Amino acid sequence: MKAYSKDLRLKVLAAVDRGMPRAAVVEAFSVSTATVKRWLRKRRETGDVDPEPVPGPSPRKREALLAALPAQAKSNPDLTLQEHRELFEEAQGMEVSTATVSRAFSRLGLPLKKSPFPPPSETNRRARAGEKG
Repeated sequence: MKAYSKDLRLKVLAAVDRGMPRAAVVEAFSVSTATVKRWLRKRRETGDVDPEPVPGPSPRKREALLAALPAQAKSNPDLTLQEHRELFEEAQGMEVSTATVSRAFSRLGLPLKKSPFPPPSETNRRARAGEKG
C-alpha cells in the first residue's frame, strides 16, 4: 500500500492545529484516528511528517523480470505462465511466482493468448461437427 502524501499529512495536521475535532478531521480527510495520532506523534518527536521508506529489499526480481520477459516472450510465444516462470528461473537463477510473471505480462502489455484461434470446444456439438454459428 502506498503511503499517504506529505501534502495530505500537512492538511490533516493543520486542521487539528486549527482546533477541528479529530472525529471531524477523520471524516473530512478519510483517514483513521490512529493515523492522525501517529502523524501528531511523529511531528512532535521529529518535527517532520515525511513518509517512511518502504521496508524490505528493493524489488530486484521485478526489475529483472521486466527486463528479461519481452525477449523471452517473443522467442517463446506459446509457453504458459508456469513455463515462462520456469524458463526465467533457469536463465536468471531467481525464483518468482506465477502470479509475479502474470503481473509482469500485464505491466509490459504482453499478450498471453497463444494463438488467435482457439481449438473448438469439446462440449459444443456444433463446433465438433464443423458447423458454423
